[in-house]
Amino acid sequence: MTTRARLLASLPLLLVAAPLAAQEDGDPVEEEALPEEIIVTGRGLDPALSTGIYATTTLERETIVASASGRIEDVLRGVAGFQQFRRSDSRSSNPSAQGVTLRALGGNATSRALVLLDGVPLADPFFGYIPLSAIGPETLGTIRVTRGGGSGPFGAGALAGTIELESAEPGEAFLGSAAVNDRGETEASGVLTQRLGRGFAVASGRWDRGQGFFTTPQAQRVPATARAAFDSWNAALRTVAPLTDTIEVQARVAVFRDARTLRFRGADSTSEGEEASIRFVGRGEWQFDALAYVQSRDFSNVVISATRFTPTLDQRRTPSTGVGGKFELRPPLLEGHDIRIGADYRRADGELQEEALNAVSGAITERRRAGGATANLGIFLEDDWQIGPLTINGGLRADRSSITGGFYRAVNASGVPVSTLVAPDRADWSLSWRAGALFYATRRLDLRAAAYTGLRLPTLNELYRPFVVFPVTTEANANLVNERLRGFEIGLDWQPVNEVVFAVTAFDNTVEDAIANVTIAPNLRRRANLPAIKARGIEASLAAKFGQVSIDGGLAWTDAEVRGEGTSADLDGLTPAQTPKFAATLTLGWQPAPGWRIAGTVRHVSAQFEDDRQTDRLAPATTLDAVIAAPLWGRLSLIARAENLTDEDIVTRNQGGSIDLGVPRTVWLGLRYGF
Repeated sequence: MTTRARLLASLPLLLVAAPLAAQEDGDPVEEEALPEEIIVTGRGLDPALSTGIYATTTLERETIVASASGRIEDVLRGVAGFQQFRRSDSRSSNPSAQGVTLRALGGNATSRALVLLDGVPLADPFFGYIPLSAIGPETLGTIRVTRGGGSGPFGAGALAGTIELESAEPGEAFLGSAAVNDRGETEASGVLTQRLGRGFAVASGRWDRGQGFFTTPQAQRVPATARAAFDSWNAALRTVAPLTDTIEVQARVAVFRDARTLRFRGADSTSEGEEASIRFVGRGEWQFDALAYVQSRDFSNVVISATRFTPTLDQRRTPSTGVGGKFELRPPLLEGHDIRIGADYRRADGELQEEALNAVSGAITERRRAGGATANLGIFLEDDWQIGPLTINGGLRADRSSITGGFYRAVNASGVPVSTLVAPDRADWSLSWRAGALFYATRRLDLRAAAYTGLRLPTLNELYRPFVVFPVTTEANANLVNERLRGFEIGLDWQPVNEVVFAVTAFDNTVEDAIANVTIAPNLRRRANLPAIKARGIEASLAAKFGQVSIDGGLAWTDAEVRGEGTSADLDGLTPAQTPKFAATLTLGWQPAPGWRIAGTVRHVSAQFEDDRQTDRLAPATTLDAVIAAPLWGRLSLIARAENLTDEDIVTRNQGGSIDLGVPRTVWLGLRYGF
């Protein structure tokens, strides 16, 4: 661990140590005066009443820890409307391409959905991607996915919706698992829980490594072709303690590192990070949630020539820092009202440090530096008003966003400037809102409708960092403006019988000034604000359980198109890049006896296009996964998992016929204790 990581770790641990010591060493008389039981959950405040107004899916722990791949992105693929920029998972994609979105509002590798872990935004400060390999599913208790623009805490990032990951409550003293697959790759994880007075501490870790598979089709391989090797680990310590009978403090420190090789030998990338957060949650009459966090991230990447198979670019460092916090207050002011007032702040700064190399000699031909800072201050007010069977929600949010210190500088090997950009500082205010209603029509039928707006700032990566995915160069654009969303939806939740729950939502969302990689010449693209991306569609989900048999399914049908009037008129009416029209998943589970579980999952993703001009097509893909859990002794179980059982070719990239493939058939066998 670096010195900076130790410093990050020390703050929350010291803050938590004080109340713990006070409880354990305090006067016995004072301890006897406390209530008989103080409930310490480690969670945030309860979800607001308005959660049911917007299209929301909640995944419980049983689902989270039972995916065939054992990775968080595989769990989220079961949610209607969830999409990554590429179809590959976090073992075989470039980390900077791991953007997530909802409702087919993608188009580039930056996340348009806000992803939170215990209230803390997870997006990389420089790139905006989500470090998926840093999230161990075994540490989570629930996942709540809300689609549509958000206006509450950190709402400035919730353009397409919000994905809230919540740590599991303390359980067994030890949980552990280990597995190996048919390629000799391994994964191991452990969660250790220790009660500390009325609080608790949880230490967790995970290590995944392997030679990987060939992402390059057999016909396109050359002697320099390499497997998608990966070696990633993460570790975290989380402590929770009561301060009073209604207030608890939560602190977390974490580190991770992820190394990958993609397509060619030497095409290595690493992403790593250190983070710390502290949170105070009050559950008294005046409820509150106060949070502060700091993140330190870095990324490196080597680009290999696809003709000479030698390094052409060494992106040796991209250090970045994210800091922020929020305060939310729920005052009991009016009968029948659930009011939330608060503010949040985020700041991200970072700098690209890379050298262009001569493909023949390996000599440095150009040194490049680029970076800057973005910041956002938000003030929000929301109210849920319950009137008999009707719940009405209204929310208003004001954001002051700023982009400062932006620059790009390139010099040749002799230090002579080749290109220089100093971007002017800028700042503005934006107003966002959302409103909706939920009507309990009958005991088994809920009707809902909502309208909303949303906001996303361009990332430092989009503003200042050009990049190459051979043979295509994509230029940055320091003049990008904020993306704005407006949309509405109607839906229903129906439980015809106790064993079946069905939900369906129809939506119409438009992202104005949508940032996309726009083709401006052969093998040359540039980030630009499109006039709009419009997406209309239907999402549906089904959850049923009949005795030992369960059925879970979801589907999303989306008609998305670019509105390209003006400079992007030739894109008008085309489908945005990386956007499928249809995606569906169905899981059939069977629990023949306690401790046993047999499940199979079928997924289908329709065709989509690699680029904005719809010249390179990604074929549709249908996959079959399976999981079997069998008890051995006590809480020890045998786990068998299979990914892509039919060995479907999953095309994840197609640039002029140069193809990358996703995970082939992979079979895992392992042991699990305590889950």
